[in-house]
Amino acid sequence: MNLNFQFLGFENIENKTKPLEFNTIYDVIIIGGGPSALTAAVYCLRKGVKTALITKDFGGQVTETSIVENYMGYKYIEGISLAQKFKEQIQQFELGLKSNVIVDKIENQSIKKVFCSDGTVYRTKSIIISTGKRWRTLNVPGEREFLGKGVAYCAICDAPLFKDKDVVVVGGGNSAVEASIDLAKLAKKVTLVQNLEKLTSDKILIDKLNNFNNVDILFSHIVTKIDGKNTVERIDLLNLKDNKAFEIKADGIFIEIGLIPNSDAFENVVAMNQYKEIIVDCACKTSAEGIFAAGDVTSVPYKQIIIAAGEGAKAALSACEYVMSKKEE
Repeated sequence: MNLNFQFLGFENIENKTKPLEFNTIYDVIIIGGGPSALTAAVYCLRKGVKTALITKDFGGQVTETSIVENYMGYKYIEGISLAQKFKEQIQQFELGLKSNVIVDKIENQSIKKVFCSDGTVYRTKSIIISTGKRWRTLNVPGEREFLGKGVAYCAICDAPLFKDKDVVVVGGGNSAVEASIDLAKLAKKVTLVQNLEKLTSDKILIDKLNNFNNVDILFSHIVTKIDGKNTVERIDLLNLKDNKAFEIKADGIFIEIGLIPNSDAFENVVAMNQYKEIIVDCACKTSAEGIFAAGDVTSVPYKQIIIAAGEGAKAALSACEYVMSKKEE
């Protein structure tokens, strides 16, 4: 009996991925490295179509999630561990793989072209866009200047650097509250700044946050400036109710105010909504023939890991169906 040890959880499985080939016309090129992209890769490869994947990195937003408790099959798993399992699963296939690059643009023709940031160009019969989203910025003075010097966007990555220090978290949704919880375990004090009059996070996360006595929440406040000498030292705030400005001492600030779709490279090829999300139908088809999209970069609601993975599977099946139909013509 030929067992697939990857699915049994054994490590050190042979990595069968290989570099992309310039002279090959792929059946499907997948752009992205998160749950939707990697799931799409598995489904395409199991269908037997010649598949390639191009990504800047692996895991997407999953790697910046501290704990995942709502992905089927795992009661509790660290985000980075789940991302690693996704990556390991694609390595059992002969997948054309190119990492550490971004896609600058694509051209939609009968044989489509994918242009990478390193100057390389690859050809394919179909494309699946699964590029996810990126952090939204405050665009206030000091944010760019102090990036990596107290300004951060990933609590799971940088929280250990702020042990016994005073930190500010900006936002009120799940990511902001999760970041505040992670930081409260290490920091001396956490100040959560929310521009609304209430938190919009899930109740279970708010309840966890309320268990800490070193967390202050400032409702109806915004950050107007990040200041300091060599590193962040203070944050300027504005009370939206009385229009009073003041500053607080802080050694760092975590900006957790949402995400922006990574869709710029495809703007003139596929239709997008007002949020620059790629519009897809129930089969993950875009407005362009032979181009599909899945995951957080699309207009599909509820940005969740399990939903992104499911959408990746749908996009793969749709792309494979498209490629097969062209072969029959």
